[in-house]
Amino acid sequence: MLQGADYAVMAVYVLLVTVIGWRVSRRAPTADDLFLAGRSLGWGVVGLSLFASNISSTTLIGLPGAAWESGISVANYEWMAALVLVFSAFFIVPRLLRAGVTTVPEWLEQRFDGRLRRYLSAVSIVLSIVLDTAGSLYAGAVVLMTFMPGLTLGWTCAAMALFAGVYTIAGGLRAVVYTDVLQTVVLLVGSAVLCGIVLSRFDFSWTQIRDSVGADHLSLVQPLDDPAMPWLGLLIGVPVLGFYYWTMNQYVAQRILGARNIEQATRGALLAAALKLLPLFLMVLPGALAASLFVDLERGDQVFPMLVRELAPVGLAGLILSGLMAAIMSSVDSALNSASTLITVDFVRPRRPDMSARAQAALGRWITLGLMLFAALWAPMIDRFPGLFNYLQQGFAYVTPPLVAVFLLGRFWPQLGSVAAFRAVVLGHVISAALFAAAQWGWHAVHFTIVAGALCLLTAALAVGLQLLRGVDTLALADDLTPPQAPALKRMAWGLVAAVVVMVLAFW
Repeated sequence: MLQGADYAVMAVYVLLVTVIGWRVSRRAPTADDLFLAGRSLGWGVVGLSLFASNISSTTLIGLPGAAWESGISVANYEWMAALVLVFSAFFIVPRLLRAGVTTVPEWLEQRFDGRLRRYLSAVSIVLSIVLDTAGSLYAGAVVLMTFMPGLTLGWTCAAMALFAGVYTIAGGLRAVVYTDVLQTVVLLVGSAVLCGIVLSRFDFSWTQIRDSVGADHLSLVQPLDDPAMPWLGLLIGVPVLGFYYWTMNQYVAQRILGARNIEQATRGALLAAALKLLPLFLMVLPGALAASLFVDLERGDQVFPMLVRELAPVGLAGLILSGLMAAIMSSVDSALNSASTLITVDFVRPRRPDMSARAQAALGRWITLGLMLFAALWAPMIDRFPGLFNYLQQGFAYVTPPLVAVFLLGRFWPQLGSVAAFRAVVLGHVISAALFAAAQWGWHAVHFTIVAGALCLLTAALAVGLQLLRGVDTLALADDLTPPQAPALKRMAWGLVAAVVVMVLAFW
């Protein structure tokens, strides 16, 4: 259990976060400050904040738990994210920043019409609160309850939501991203130390590790019938999920939109891509090794807290737990701020264009408060699902592919019109709803990553077919599909791609 030194470390962290949030929010933020940090973020802050906002329940709780159950193949989400970020840095980010948008759905209105903007915005708000925010609150509660058995799930979720919501309301995105920088450092240090402790149990010997957990448990590429990550799902589904999360998900994209210029945004995205190569070693591998350390756990979600409780010495446990809480708070504050941004910018501002910037900021704070309460109430419901990682990924897999298909077609096929695009998205979601219902009733057992890829391809085919029926004009592309970037950035990108290839081959 936690000792006095652990509580002292956690108290210092809370104090630092509070001071940073207070200093950032000493002046009342305008709407632009609240939603995009005044479009003033440098590449380091962008990259670290992107990483911190992602490293939450799906990583520190979900990834070790999934690795404990089925091996390191769950790390495919991580290295694929690096490739997606490289792609987005050169093909998507410049377009969004040149458009000067505040939200990703706003770009869809510029490209198509207001219907698709409101549609994507509404879906993003639901996913942000029900999956991202509630999932992070649930993960934090599971950990705290492991160390403090007297806590209850509902009240613990509520307390965490209140803490994250207060400094999000006070300082907006600027407060969020600057606390993210601190949280990323704490997270990486704590995770690296815990990884070293776990590896020491195997004398840092790869042969001993392989003999203890089995070669299949240490392979990224799995057979087609693998229940956790079939190779076909890795090929066609994981890129779709990654593209939505890192490009279209407002709470992640908001950091990029807050960059001071295209170059800073691109560098930030590449930094985040480089950091996404670390979870395989810092989070996934320890979880896989825990399969031989803890054989009697009821759920994979208990793996990370058990590693900390059983292996971390006094004082270090407090640092690692601070890193976990830092990551979870980062995702909660990010999701709350982005959902508030979407509601204010995509629904309120178009209907009340005369609303002052100060009034928009005030409304954004009230919206954040309301969303915080809803997420705190929903988070305990996740306990009824088989596992946190499964809950999150299946939610994204059935909802996001139609949106990804239309977004990509809109970016790379200028002939696609608004009518065909909107109808294709709606039809895609009708099909995905039917497939989800069929899966729940046991009528099909296709892995959700394969479903995600198939839904994306099917929606794209529907959009193209509907547009061809309406007729298309022979139009040139609006601009070069490969926006010019500095040679140094291109070398960085190719270096990251090469690192991913080496890593995949090494753990094939």
